[in-house]
Amino acid sequence: MRRPRWWVELILIAAVYAAYSGGRLLARGDASTAVAHGLSLLRVEDTFGLALERPLNRLFTATPALGVPADFVYASLHYLVTPAVLVWLFRRRPARYRAARAWLMTSTLLGLVGFVLMPTCPPRLLDAAHGFTDTMAQFSAYGWWGGEASAPRGLGGLTNQYAAMPSLHVGWALWCGVMLWRYGRTPLLRTLGVAYPLLTTVVVMGTANHYLLDAVAGAAAMGAGLLLTPYVLRFLDRLPGRAGAGSGVPVAAGAAAVAGGRGDGVIGGDSPRNSPVVSGGWETSAGERIPGQRSAPAAADDTPASAR
Repeated sequence: MRRPRWWVELILIAAVYAAYSGGRLLARGDASTAVAHGLSLLRVEDTFGLALERPLNRLFTATPALGVPADFVYASLHYLVTPAVLVWLFRRRPARYRAARAWLMTSTLLGLVGFVLMPTCPPRLLDAAHGFTDTMAQFSAYGWWGGEASAPRGLGGLTNQYAAMPSLHVGWALWCGVMLWRYGRTPLLRTLGVAYPLLTTVVVMGTANHYLLDAVAGAAAMGAGLLLTPYVLRFLDRLPGRAGAGSGVPVAAGAAAVAGGRGDGVIGGDSPRNSPVVSGGWETSAGERIPGQRSAPAAADDTPASAR
């Protein structure tokens, strides 16, 4: 079986990200509906004492040493860490890559459904009487963003500021955390796997970009995506010319893997050493070799020998 070609993966990921960005724009909704949804979330949180974003936002606003770094984290890591983890999986955990990528993309599409069904005004755009300050607008002189979310100055019209529910900042960070915790082989990677989603959750609330319930919904979208991933893999494998393509495992094993069975699962599963359906290595055709891509048979943790 062949490993997925890196240039095909780049095209696929770019297409999904373009759909994600375009979908956010198409799901704008009207401002009055978005504000009503935001206030409804805030009322629920106030009722149960869950409005943690208020004290965090006050702290970040009053303390530039916290607010400015938080703004940089919000404006950048979401777009840097997730691709980096995908590349890491592709190179170091190839048997896990396909299911992990399917999980991320399925959950992202579920997030787009949430943007369409429930356009939501983030806390920073509510009337000041509700107690929130837009830290990114307040500290915009320190970064490349203006007063419209994390978009570069002058490009605020290309983003949908009412796509707050669910928070895919939190959702993607949770996916990264699971990947680093599950497949990281060092204490540092596993620590980052725990710290990154927690940091992201604090940042999105402290900068008043999301409510706590947005963060919860982002985690729920990832959970739903995980449950749907085996069915997505089965569907993809049934497409003409796609049966088993690039997965390194038979169709049935690839579809069951994400649920924790075996093969190229996202979480759980036997190692290639114990699984009869996982290939011991991969090859690429002539002219497609990148550093470390062609390898000898993989070690027991599915890391290519040349990438260890």
